[in-house]
Amino acid sequence: MKTDGSFGTPPLPVLRRVAPAIGLFFIAPLVAEFLLGDLPITMLGALVLLAPLYGGGALLIREVVRRSGRGWPSIFVLAFSYAVLEEAFTTQSLFNPNYLGLNFHLLAPAYISALGIGAWWTIFVLTLHTVWSISTSVGLAESLVPDRATTPWLGRAGLTATSILFALAAVAATIFAIKQDHNHFVASKAQFFSAAVICILAAVIAFLLPKREVASATSGYVPGPWLVGCIALAGGSIFLLIPNRWGWLAVALYLILDLTVIVLILHWSHRFGWNSRHRLALAGGAALAYAWHAFIQNPAVGKAGMIDRIGNGLFGLGLVILLAIAARRTNVWEEGSNLQPQSLAS
Repeated sequence: MKTDGSFGTPPLPVLRRVAPAIGLFFIAPLVAEFLLGDLPITMLGALVLLAPLYGGGALLIREVVRRSGRGWPSIFVLAFSYAVLEEAFTTQSLFNPNYLGLNFHLLAPAYISALGIGAWWTIFVLTLHTVWSISTSVGLAESLVPDRATTPWLGRAGLTATSILFALAAVAATIFAIKQDHNHFVASKAQFFSAAVICILAAVIAFLLPKREVASATSGYVPGPWLVGCIALAGGSIFLLIPNRWGWLAVALYLILDLTVIVLILHWSHRFGWNSRHRLALAGGAALAYAWHAFIQNPAVGKAGMIDRIGNGLFGLGLVILLAIAARRTNVWEEGSNLQPQSLAS
């Protein structure tokens, strides 16, 4: 019996209750920028801005979805909405032909003059945020606490604080991007409007998706977690290795790869036998693709020196340790649970 006289599980201590939320708050920016290799370890101080932006966004998406009783399909669609929000409004990289004056020519491959966007960069960066920055980060964080993977981690106060931090970070990042840009680039009203419509439609779709119950799962073949992890690692690696100079061919390959992986996951995850081990394998495989690719990627800021490569190794090692802890906890949870395996929608 609780101290208030009611029966049930005693409430968790405050720190333990919010620990997963704090973890996701920092996992998201570390995956999105540092594990990827875009930012070197010497710029860890940037987490002051990146944690509220990436971590705040990932945490808000995860919390509103879990509070609504929905699952991964909704998280994934909202992650896409976040990706459009960041790249169309906060950084404007979808429209800026010379983002931050870095001379990367991001819009040149498969450029669509009527829309003022590069098809290659649009699909590439939106996939990065949707799959890795948000979905992979949420998957890793939830795998660390498999017993609380589908329950809210924040109360109203925490949710409000996270919303405020995210909004402030988004505004600050937008101001920073405009000031750092040599031409102080600002997208057109039509571009902003179109992006806003896409963001809103994605958000609406996320909450129109049906709530799937365990009872709706079907029988059929489900690959083992190790095979799922290898598929995620292979798919993520191929995606990162496709060169942008292939232009429209790269765009076609991205679309084929994205759709193939989505269809396979939806197909397998709605069958009995799919469980938290598979979800960890998906997140782990995707994250490992980032980890190894960082060693052959030049950071967006500065040049790849010895310290940067040591940083890549440290982030990769940190990921391996996190995966080992998550795998142990997930295995204990699965072995001790008498519930039926859950679908991806959980």
